Amino acid sequence: MQLIMQRDMGCCGCFGFLRKPQRSLIPLKRSGGPFQDFLLPQDMDDPDGIFYNRDNGNNHSDSDCGSQHFVKRSEEILLWRFHNGLICREVPVKETRRVILSEDDNGDKMINEYVRQCKIGSGSYGKVVLYRSTEDGKQYAIKIFHKSHLLKLHVAPYETAMNDVLREVAIMKMLDHPNIVNLIEVIDDPNTDNFYMVLEYVEGKWIFEGSGAADCLGESTTRRYLRDIVAGLMHLHSHNVIHGDIKPDNLLVTKSNNVKIGDFSVSQVFEDDNDMLRRSPGTPVFTAPECCLDVTYHGKAADTWAVGVTLYCMVFGRYPFLGDTLQDTYDKLLM
Repeated sequence: MQLIMQRDMGCCGCFGFLRKPQRSLIPLKRSGGPFQDFLLPQDMDDPDGIFYNRDNGNNHSDSDCGSQHFVKRSEEILLWRFHNGLICREVPVKETRRVILSEDDNGDKMINEYVRQCKIGSGSYGKVVLYRSTEDGKQYAIKIFHKSHLLKLHVAPYETAMNDVLREVAIMKMLDHPNIVNLIEVIDDPNTDNFYMVLEYVEGKWIFEGSGAADCLGESTTRRYLRDIVAGLMHLHSHNVIHGDIKPDNLLVTKSNNVKIGDFSVSQVFEDDNDMLRRSPGTPVFTAPECCLDVTYHGKAADTWAVGVTLYCMVFGRYPFLGDTLQDTYDKLLM
């Protein structure tokens, strides 16, 4: 029983019984954009075939000291947790510093031991491609980024998109849970421009269009999905990680019909329970009311609100708060 509870909820270290002095990190906020981008953000392709986010990433608040990069603080927190036994991964994330680009006997492109299958989607700043490993025969989803582009893409006066990607990697190195997409390997050759995140491949996805009854999942499926979402989110919060964008698009469904939380591109990590933020980096229709105001709010509570909105979508097949414009949506949230 104890092992089951640790697997589902996290070990004692995950719940932060070891503390450091309180210190909050740089809050994130999104820049403005078309209403549809706020509702269900879509990514756009660039001439080089790499996808980037329309709003050019997340704008970081400049109220804190800009020279102290958020990603550096995230790495400091990760290192501190490692030295204090708070990292619960059974298998550490593999770090690879050499990239070999080649082709297999069929002419399919290869990255090291991974053989390209097909493009399967896009994430923040980079495309996602399905690869098969020649070592274990398994399929993996690899997120591919151009470092040169990310370094040129400023998301704040002292921040670039590369900081966002490195922060996502640092956070995912902490996480090991059956209801969270697992980071397997990071490939970063200093002599090449590409940066790779090798993730476990989850076959399915809950496709939600907000069209009404057609999108209802049914009571049994909803209960099972909600259980998995809550279990994964409890693991995140036990590590003082705020996901920041819980919504159907970021919930992947396995062949066995289990849900895994994915996409940590706007996630944040804190040293302790002080999870105060200024503005939400997430999607407005899943945003908590307090996030619409220029006041601080608790990140964990905002994640929990997003789970509630997601539950509403699963039960009724539509959004609970959706106006004709972005401002209308915010007005409905604040009513």
